[in-house]
Amino acid sequence: MIDIDDKVLKDLKGGFNLPTKPHILQQLQNELHQAEPDLAKVAAIVAEDVGASAAVLKVINSPAYGLARTITDIRQAVMFLGVNCITQLVTGYLLENAFQQAQCSIPLQQFWDNAADISQVAMVIGQHLKSSVPVENLQLLGLFHDAGIPAMAVKYSDYGEVLQAAIARPENNLAHYEKQKYPANHMIVGYFLASSWHLPKAICQMILRHHDVTFLDEKRDEAELQTFAALKLAENLCFEAKHFRSAADWHVFKDKVFVVLNLDDDQYTDLKEDAEELFIH
Repeated sequence: MIDIDDKVLKDLKGGFNLPTKPHILQQLQNELHQAEPDLAKVAAIVAEDVGASAAVLKVINSPAYGLARTITDIRQAVMFLGVNCITQLVTGYLLENAFQQAQCSIPLQQFWDNAADISQVAMVIGQHLKSSVPVENLQLLGLFHDAGIPAMAVKYSDYGEVLQAAIARPENNLAHYEKQKYPANHMIVGYFLASSWHLPKAICQMILRHHDVTFLDEKRDEAELQTFAALKLAENLCFEAKHFRSAADWHVFKDKVFVVLNLDDDQYTDLKEDAEELFIH
């Protein structure tokens, strides 16, 4: 379990300048919580932000969504996918634009490219296994699960060194190296960021605990367990494709992920090949 003690809370409140929730996201969430959300109003909100509109269309027309026809208009996108899915897609775009490179001690584009890869592979996993998990949840968790990393890199000028140590010495995960230097870690910071943006509570918990293997032992909704397991599988597939070895905590998660996703070795090999094909193209 993750221990959020008073020292961590004080450090978060006093030292971290976390991005505030964007106005467009608040507007979308307000409409989402209406008894009968107005699809035309949702489309109008998204259309006001050219960047958000372009990002949504790019994502939903990607192979990960597997749509039979190309969506060319935000109104079409809202009608086709619904308010909840559009809100999740816009949230991912807004998150990526919430941090400024000049204030950050790691290369942000490289970080977001990796997050996008994990997000896309998680969606492919969901489709491949014919999971009932909403694809937008896999997309959002893939993007947001490590959102605490850029926030840590804004606060700590030496954070890039810690990140590189975790990659170079994968016998331990990133949280282990963070614990040696800082009072907080990227999971806790990411959780507070996601909570302040009012992401679904289940997603927030997965962000907080995405290095906690006991999550998969708990009695939870099957969709939650599958979403979490798909994230861990996507993390490892991406890491293997880029670094030619397993992610630091994959040996701990592997058996439980296989059980939750009803996965066998042949299916794992197929998914690995699908992931590698994504990176080639």
